[in-house]
Amino acid sequence: MYTPIFTAIDQRLEEKKRVIVAIDGPCGAGKTTLAVRLQSVYNCPVIAMDHFFLQPWQRTEERLAEPGGNVDYERVLEQVINPLREGRPFQYQIYDCQADSMSLSEEIPVQALTVVEGSYSHHPVLAEHYDLKVFIKVAPDEQKRRLLKRSGPVMLERFLGEWIPLEEKYFSHFRIEENSDLVVRGAS
Repeated sequence: MYTPIFTAIDQRLEEKKRVIVAIDGPCGAGKTTLAVRLQSVYNCPVIAMDHFFLQPWQRTEERLAEPGGNVDYERVLEQVINPLREGRPFQYQIYDCQADSMSLSEEIPVQALTVVEGSYSHHPVLAEHYDLKVFIKVAPDEQKRRLLKRSGPVMLERFLGEWIPLEEKYFSHFRIEENSDLVVRGAS
């Protein structure tokens, strides 16, 4: 199932010294699972888009009305993508929603492969900087099952009522799946 992804990464690594792969798709599709597999095979850093949720002061009506506007894509570009493109080690600020605080990541070394994983990773502000864009699909009933198992019934309702509609708006508006290099179905 993931063989085409590994093949595409290997091809790009033969062509370039440094490759950035972005994995996007609906919550519960298996993005993190794939990123962990890539990390174990390639010994590469994984940057989680979950670290880039908007801080409370950024959550304006205008920003939240924007498709994909509920993630701090400007900070991803400045603190992650630009240093990767320049080929230098970097650190980035991690936003913790529950504590409403920022902390600094460990230093990310220059590696042949870096993976950016999570919903909104293919935002148009970021997408042009990747060497490979992977979109993972999941059937709605499987997505609900996974989210229920992972987060429980109360959080499942938030996913269904709030976060999934925001993702779907972003996917549709920017044609994220259609603009991806590879589209795969997540592992069951």
